[in-house]
This record gives sequence, structure tokens and C-alpha cells, in this order.
Amino acid sequence: MPTRLLIDHRKGGVSVRHPEKAHRPDNPIARKPDWIRVRAPNHPVYQETRALMREQNLVTVCEEAACPNIGECWSQRHATMMIMGEICTRACAFCNVTTGMPNPLDADEPARVGDAVAKLGLRHVVITSVDRDDLPDGGAAHFARVIAAIRAQAPETTIEILTPDFLRKRGALEVVVSARPDVFNHNLETVPRLYPGIRPGARYYQSLRLLDDVKRLDPSIFTKSGLMVGLGEERAEILQVMDDLRVADVDFITMGQYLQPTVKHAAVRDFVTPDEFADYAAMARAKGFLQVSASPLTRSSYHADSDFAELRAAREARLAASRVGTETP
Repeated sequence: MPTRLLIDHRKGGVSVRHPEKAHRPDNPIARKPDWIRVRAPNHPVYQETRALMREQNLVTVCEEAACPNIGECWSQRHATMMIMGEICTRACAFCNVTTGMPNPLDADEPARVGDAVAKLGLRHVVITSVDRDDLPDGGAAHFARVIAAIRAQAPETTIEILTPDFLRKRGALEVVVSARPDVFNHNLETVPRLYPGIRPGARYYQSLRLLDDVKRLDPSIFTKSGLMVGLGEERAEILQVMDDLRVADVDFITMGQYLQPTVKHAAVRDFVTPDEFADYAAMARAKGFLQVSASPLTRSSYHADSDFAELRAAREARLAASRVGTETP
């Protein structure tokens, strides 16, 4: 029988990892329904992937965010690398990544990431980062260097990036887009009404504008965004976010269940059923997204390699249909 996966890769209490949350009142963690439970990681390839991450001194969002899919993904050598350190300058109420003042950038990190991607033999890689509000460009140039290093060491690998919002970092987005990742992902995370409590350091329309600007700068780059559900959002609000993303010409939407990392994080208000996720997915497809991934355990980089293949095929099919529709008999 599947068992509940508990990831506790870092020693230290909430006061160490989340100092800004230490004095908040506790939110009891609700018991998860059966459809949320996953198996504990025990595959030998999982251990190989973990060893490589440690050998290269790399941080992964899989570990830092306590992702429930780590066992499945790492057993297939799919690890989402988190660049620019493991300390975030923001304190989102849903996130398990450490908050505080980050360390200086590591100039050798791009080469190590490129080497790890090559050794893993990845067809597709996802690179994300902490927020680096302390840097003049928010880390944009570092993202570009990582992309260049992967291109040099693993030229056949397609690259997906999951970036911060580069709030008040003029020119940062242009630097990242000019490095030409295959997929540019930036998560809206939740509905506008919940931003003040759930994502207080961010601005909904800044995030939406970022995705719109990627398409304006380079229409060939696929854009992607994700939402968590179960935070108290209303169905109509989710549908409005879908419409906003389509106005920004976003190609791919992911939707997954929010899971509360500790008692100091935002509480789960609802566990959305698999049938409800299927309904959301059908509505997203009807609204015109090229690709949709919606399930309780969906996360931004979950099945990202196979999803990218489907995304590219969907664009080609849509372009072919468009050409047929414009041909003169």
C-alpha cells in the first residue's frame, strides 16, 4: 500500500528555515486524502541522482520545496535544479524554501549545472531559482550563463526555465529571453485576491505582464504558468486566471494541489478531487492552451520532458491546421 512521503532533508526547526514565520500562529496540517499519497523513494537510480547532485554541489527545488514527486522523478533522472543558492529573499506563505539574505552568486555554478545535465543524459531539463531581489538584475545574467553552459555541454537537451518575476529589475527579462530557452515558465501561483496573504512580495499583474512580454520579445519561445489550488480560491477566479493567461498567449498551464509544508505555512482550505482537476483541465483546453497538466500531484516540472514533446507537437499541429485553413482551393 502507498505510504505517506515525508521529506525532511534539512536539520533545524521552523525558526531556522523560516524565521519570518516562526511567530505566526500554527495552522494544523490536515490529513491528506488517499489520492495524495505517494511511495517513499527507494529506487537505486534515485540514489544515483541524489549522489550526483551532492557531487556537483547543486541545489534542487525537489528537495528545498519538499516536492511529493521526488521519488518518481529522481528515479528517472529528472531533477529540477535550483540556481543562485538555497536562500530566497521573499517569504511566500506557501513555500518551503529557506528565507533570508542569500550568499553571493557562485561563478562556477553554470559549468556544474551543464556538467550535471550532460552526465544525467537529459533530453529536457528544468532550471529554476530562488528570488534574488538583492541583485541589480534579479539574477537574469546568471540564468543566461546557465543556459549557455547547458547548450555548450549538452547541445541536444531542451531547456525550460522557471524564473522569478524580476520585479523592478529593468532590462532583466530581455537578458533571459536573449539566451533563448525553449520554455519560459513563471508561475502565477494563485488568484489575485489571495496575493496579499499567499504571495505578498509579488504582484499578480507584474507576473502576468512578464509572460506577455516574453511572447512580445520572442514569439518562438513557449510560455508556461502554474497555479496551486486548495488555498480558498473560487472556481470563477480560477477561470478568470485562465482567461488572463490566454490573453497573454501563454501556451501551457499546470495546476496542482497545494500541500502545507509546516504548521507555520498557509493552511489547506480544500483538497480538490481528481474529478475536479479533470474538469479544470477540460476547461483549460477549451480556452485554447496548447498543453494542460492538472492533477493533485502536478507540479511545474512534473513530467516536463514528455510534456514538452507534446507541447511542441501541439504547436506544429495547430500551425499545420492554420496553413490548411488559409489555402486557396
